[in-house]
Amino acid sequence: MPSSPTPSEREKSDRDQRARESEEQRALPYRWSQTIGDVDISVPVAAHTRGKEVTVVMTKHKLRVAIKGQAPIMDGDLPKEIHVDESTWTLETTGAGTGTDTDTGKEIAIHLDKVNKMEWWPHVLTGAPKIDTSKIVPENSKLSDLDGETRSMVEKMMYDQRQKELGRPTSDDQKKADLLKRFQAQHPEMDFSNAKMS
Repeated sequence: MPSSPTPSEREKSDRDQRARESEEQRALPYRWSQTIGDVDISVPVAAHTRGKEVTVVMTKHKLRVAIKGQAPIMDGDLPKEIHVDESTWTLETTGAGTGTDTDTGKEIAIHLDKVNKMEWWPHVLTGAPKIDTSKIVPENSKLSDLDGETRSMVEKMMYDQRQKELGRPTSDDQKKADLLKRFQAQHPEMDFSNAKMS
């Protein structure tokens, strides 16, 4: 039975994996980033590219990006569904030109709105190299960003955590105590002196 890797072996393996992922991602004809709720893609194009030459087709499961008269830059299946009506693209001037006739560059900026806002994508197109989503460190979010049900659950968890830190009863403990008090009031003939709530 092989032994598990030492912390330094695991750290080296993680570094090697990150370097390989980074190299694979740099080789793509686009750059992308994501939050838990959306994906943003930047596709560099020639400075002389005009909007009417750009074709971007988005469906729930597919993405195609092409310049008229050229092979598609991106064309394939998305790993998960998107909200097509909430997803957009624009042709933007970047100011990152590198040649005499390209003092400024351009890029196609694509914003994809995820249907499942609780899942990280390992890649934009299913045929592209994957990233290790278990290594993603999510950005802090605000309570106002959450839907009502999730927000109330998070607020309850935060309240309970504060109560525990202060040595006070949590909301569940308080509910049990209130229920016991009501039951005692309805049944004064019963002895609750040894009652324990768990």
